Amino acid sequence: MFLVGLAYERIGSGEPLVLLHGIGHRRQAWNAVLGRLTPHREVILVDLPGHGESPPFRADGQADGRWIREALITEFIGFLDELGLERPHLAGSSVGGRLALEAAERGRAASVTALSPAGFWANEAELAYARSVCKVMQVSGELAKPLRSTLSRTISGRALIYAAIVNRPSQVTAEQASGDFAAFLSASSAVNAILAAAVPFTGSIPTGVPVTIGWGTRDRLLRPRQGLLAKAILPQAHLVLLRGCGHIPVTDDPPLVAQVLLRGSKEARQVEDRPKAGTALGQVRNPRGRVAVGACPKCSSLAKCQRHRRLARCSGLAGRAMFTMSARDECCGATGCRSAWRLRPRSCGIWTRPVTRCPRCMTPTGPTSSWSA
Repeated sequence: MFLVGLAYERIGSGEPLVLLHGIGHRRQAWNAVLGRLTPHREVILVDLPGHGESPPFRADGQADGRWIREALITEFIGFLDELGLERPHLAGSSVGGRLALEAAERGRAASVTALSPAGFWANEAELAYARSVCKVMQVSGELAKPLRSTLSRTISGRALIYAAIVNRPSQVTAEQASGDFAAFLSASSAVNAILAAAVPFTGSIPTGVPVTIGWGTRDRLLRPRQGLLAKAILPQAHLVLLRGCGHIPVTDDPPLVAQVLLRGSKEARQVEDRPKAGTALGQVRNPRGRVAVGACPKCSSLAKCQRHRRLARCSGLAGRAMFTMSARDECCGATGCRSAWRLRPRSCGIWTRPVTRCPRCMTPTGPTSSWSA
């Protein structure tokens, strides 16, 4: 169906959940999780301007980041108004996640779930990297356009198509891959306009709106460490690491993504279920205080435990840029801080690599005063 110029589908029953795809993608990106969502939510899938079956993105020759952002959010809010959705649950991936956050900032969301949302790069180099990856995808896509059907039918071909955004391309169907290939190339003008005018997210979400941010641990486009910056900007957010998932996690682990979307779109969330500090995985803890699910496979020290009675952050496989506690000094110092390189051993005995942030200045959860050199 088409409304306000945007193509959309509306299926399922329950509270409305609007799903927004990422840059260069289409609404069918969510097909892998629909069977798990529609029994519990009325799902609205929409093609963003210039994507899928929606009309071309019109930037009127302007490259101002604020103008393009406002144009996108204005059109999306107009879409919600036409559907009679005052404050639906919103969820999005990449640019779609950023758009969901922008709508929530304007009071148009009951809850927000953003998967690897755009706008949380730590510096210009990370933004330049994302732009260059998308440009390479465009050029290689044009060159391989005559081979679209052949590439889509083989696992190795799908690995080439989704190299930068999907970690498990073997789980993508040939039909989905062929459609995504064509959709990405047809959305080139919108992709270029959005990337050229990219600006960081600096807004705030109204109190009382649950925010969930999911980040794939295998995201090769927007690195998982950007989740820490997102947590710093949105301290009320529930940060979830999606193990083994890439930038577009829907096909990498459909059950996990569906679970995150359903939990994130709950109308009410108890305060005690929210993370107090740390990596904000928000998993249920066992009687000993350890994180039972989603913890680091090395030490499981992602939350306050009875042994240390202090925040311990893991810098293992769950996230290399995260922090840990030195068992010897019982401090919450950054692992491998160059100004105090002796405080490197983790509580699990594994040595860490240097990180770029020192808690003498600021950690993602605020200033740390317990540092001891």
